[in-house]
This record gives sequence, C-alpha cells and structure tokens, in this order.
Amino acid sequence: MKRTISVLVQNQPGVLAHVAGMFAARGFNIDSLAVGRTEDPNLSRMTIVVLGDDATLEQVRKQLGKIVPVVKIFDFTGQNLIQRDLMLIKVAAPPEKRSEIQAIIDMFRAKVVDIGPKFVMVEVTGPEEKVEAFIDICRPYGVKDVVRTGMIAMPRHGKSEK
Repeated sequence: MKRTISVLVQNQPGVLAHVAGMFAARGFNIDSLAVGRTEDPNLSRMTIVVLGDDATLEQVRKQLGKIVPVVKIFDFTGQNLIQRDLMLIKVAAPPEKRSEIQAIIDMFRAKVVDIGPKFVMVEVTGPEEKVEAFIDICRPYGVKDVVRTGMIAMPRHGKSEK
C-alpha cells in the first residue's frame, strides 16, 4: 500500500542525501520524493510516498526521527488529502494529428507549453491516476519524453499531523 508522509527538514546541504541514504540502507522503497522550500527559508518540506504496510511506515517514521536535520514528521495515513503530480510530456504531433491531440489535452484540462515541428509539449497536473491516464492515452501517438515532479500532498481543511 502507498503511504504518504511529509517531513519538515532544515534547509541545508546534504539533508536530501542523508534522508535518501537512510531509506537505501534499510531497504525501504521510495515510490515518490519531492522536495521544496517552505514559507520559512530555513526549512524545506519533503513529501515522500513509500510502499509498505503499517509496520514499514512505523519504521520509516522512527528512522526519520533519528536524523538531526528532521524537524517534524507528518503521517498522512487515513487523512483526506489533496495530492498533485506535475508532468511535462512530449508527444509526437504531426500537423494532421494536432487537433486530435489538442482535444485530448482539453479533455484532461492540461496545457500546451511548447510546440515544435514534430512534437507538442504538455503540462499535466493532478492526481497520479490522471497523469498516468494521460500518458496511456498519448502512447499511440508516440511519447517522446516524460518528466515528473513526484507527488506533493497537503491535508484538506487545514488538518495537521496525527
């Protein structure tokens, strides 16, 4: 099962490597990892999606708590979340297929961000299922490249950690 946690860390060099190293050393699989600054320039937030059961999640939380630059850990298990993934995707788009591809882009409420002679680059934002569905529907046209941010998440209604 996928579990989402958010980790508030000190914004300093080496923290990401330290956290990723902890996961690797203990054999935990990271499904998604996104890191960015917060409203406080001294802090960054890591949104980590891990695969595992309750025992695995508990071990991840305990091990993260031992890392000095970790300030706070938020376990989003069981909470109603807003989750988003951002993707840029290049799709083969010869002129005769562009209107067809544009209809798909509109259907997914995506956005064209670049057009070349043989491709179109599209920005897709939304839940992981939406992003995956967009990739699947574009495969027959030819997916040339995909870049994704990884999942970010925040509880609805201003709820905080458990």
